[in-house]
Amino acid sequence: MQLTVSGKQLDLSDALRVHVERHLDSITNKYFDHALEANVTFSKARSFFTCDINVHAGRGIMLRGEGEAGDAHAAFDDAAEHIAKRLRRYRRRVNEHARDVTPRVKSEAGRQYVLRQEEESDAPVNGAASGEIALHATVIAESLAEIASLSVGEAVMRMDLADQHVLMFRNSASGGLNVVYRRSDGHIGWIDPSGAT
Repeated sequence: MQLTVSGKQLDLSDALRVHVERHLDSITNKYFDHALEANVTFSKARSFFTCDINVHAGRGIMLRGEGEAGDAHAAFDDAAEHIAKRLRRYRRRVNEHARDVTPRVKSEAGRQYVLRQEEESDAPVNGAASGEIALHATVIAESLAEIASLSVGEAVMRMDLADQHVLMFRNSASGGLNVVYRRSDGHIGWIDPSGAT
C-alpha cells in the first residue's frame, strides 16, 4: 500500500509515521487482500490535533475517517477507529464486493465542484433586470467523480464508508441516475426520478 503521511504546518516525528503505517496496515490487511493507497493528514487547531485518513481500498471502495485529540497519536487512533468501525459494520458486504471477480458495468465519470457563494451584488448580471439582486458563486475546487452502477444498498454502504453526506450513482436495477443522502434527522434519503409518474 502506498502511504502518504503529511502535516499541515506541522512537523511529524518518525515514531508517529511508523505508528500510522503499522496501524493502517493491520486494519486494511484484516479486510482487504491489498489496499491501493492511503493519505493521512495531521493538523493542529487551537489546543488539539486533528487527523484525516483517506484510504483507497480498491474497486471503487473509498474509506474516510476523522479524529481529534490532545496529541497526534490519539487523533490518529480516533480516526482509525472510525474506519475500523465502518469496516466491521459492513465487513461481509465489503469482503464480497472486494473479492467479486465478475465484471461490473464500467463506471461513468463526472465532475465534482465546490462552490463558494459570493456576496450579494446590486449590479445586473447575465441579463438580470435592473434592480434585481444577483447571487454569484465561485468555483474553488474541482475534481473527477465516479458515478458507479450500484444497488441502493451498495450506494448507502459506500456513502457511509467514505463518510459522505450525498452520493450519486446509476441504479443497477432501473439504469437511472439516483441519489442517496444523509438527512438532518440521521436517516438516509433516496431520490429515484425513474419512480416518478
